[in-house]
Amino acid sequence: MQQPPSSAPAYPPVHDRPVRWGLLAAGGIAHALAEAIAAVDGGEVVAVAARDGGRARSFAEEYGIPRSYGGYEELMQDPEVDVVYISSTHPFHRDQALACIAAGKHVLVEKPTTLTVRDTEEVFEAARAAGVLAVEAMWMRFQPVVLDVLDRVRAGEVGDVRSFHAAFPVPFAYDETHRLFDLANGGGALLDLGIYPVTLAHLLVGHPTHLHVLGSTVPTGADALVALQWMTEGGAVVQVLTDSRSHGTTETVVRGTEGSITLHGPINNPTSFTLRRGEDEERVEGDRRGYQHQVEEVHRCLREGLLESPLAPHADTVAIMTILESARRELGVRYPQEDAPLHT
Repeated sequence: MQQPPSSAPAYPPVHDRPVRWGLLAAGGIAHALAEAIAAVDGGEVVAVAARDGGRARSFAEEYGIPRSYGGYEELMQDPEVDVVYISSTHPFHRDQALACIAAGKHVLVEKPTTLTVRDTEEVFEAARAAGVLAVEAMWMRFQPVVLDVLDRVRAGEVGDVRSFHAAFPVPFAYDETHRLFDLANGGGALLDLGIYPVTLAHLLVGHPTHLHVLGSTVPTGADALVALQWMTEGGAVVQVLTDSRSHGTTETVVRGTEGSITLHGPINNPTSFTLRRGEDEERVEGDRRGYQHQVEEVHRCLREGLLESPLAPHADTVAIMTILESARRELGVRYPQEDAPLHT
């Protein structure tokens, strides 16, 4: 299907009524999104589905949602649902997103969009062919602090970027049944935690021309400690570390020929940043409303009839997945859902 001209919306824009959300899965992250939708204008949750019907009913009662389903197919076929937020664990994203798209639903898919590059491309290609919006729920990309830093870097306020450094350690007690350590459930620090600093590095500095990977795994085979270093075409060096077993700070630093920017607080939801140029220093606080910024962007895209968000374009999501998949290849981390072994 040929994409329509940019001046024509791909589908009838939703601009004369609230955007009607359906929630696929009823875990903790779905609660966060339901609260975000309720806190902003322009949308409402009209249905929620879970594999356990009782859990879906309890969720619906808590948030005043009119319909709940003990299974996902009914949600996908609900004619009053415009967009489905998919918040199940990673291995289920591909099939659920494709089923929603086939039913004509727009989709916001929790990060990572899928387990692999190929599956991510398949989801986006299906969405384009069906003429529906598809967005990875990488909420960090929609945070005003991050967008402000990006604007300043692109405007040359730190000069030519020379290096980027970020660490995102979040300690979890090792338990082979925990989602983070269970390969069959998409476990691994890289896809769950490391995706944030990798995404930010890609956004601010660029894609690798060379990638070096170090790391270690836990007995289940899931990656727990991963360090990435890469060079960009512009000559900048990126250093990223993620760890599911250690404590530590998460400050992020972008260094350039004319100055530097330090982001403060959690990398996925920074509190502020400091811009330094010579003896001058500027501290900028951010508007931090959690998932609300992400919800507002989906609403904006649906009002304009877009197939992808300009703030999180499909090409970026795929490119970042290639970095993550390449790193897994180096570490020998393979998900059982993958058709063939990964080779270094």
